[in-house]
Amino acid sequence: MLKILYIGLGGFLGSILRYVSSKYLNQLMSGFPLGTLVVNVSGSFALGFLLYSVSFGKNISSDTRDFIAIGFIGAFTTMSTFAYESFRLLELNEWMFFALNLFFNIILCLLAVYAGKELSLMLFK
Repeated sequence: MLKILYIGLGGFLGSILRYVSSKYLNQLMSGFPLGTLVVNVSGSFALGFLLYSVSFGKNISSDTRDFIAIGFIGAFTTMSTFAYESFRLLELNEWMFFALNLFFNIILCLLAVYAGKELSLMLFK
């Protein structure tokens, strides 16, 4: 139960930082989602740094790792998880899974946005 509270607190803080960062950065460059790009890239970097630090022997408690990786970074950006998992497939020379992961995540997510848009248009227009 305590682990869930750690993850929830991390998610609370990560989502607030995402909102503030995106709102500020998107004002700097109208027409391009700079905030989302910066959040996704910085979250990917942070997740890679954290998880590789652990795998290279840095001793971090599982509660701290979950607070940061699942809670904070997970709420800050889900792109970080996608990028990390894709990179791990490359490292493992899983070329087919790497390509499928890229293809399905990008295409299916775009299609899901389109499907959500179309459903909302059908229901509320």
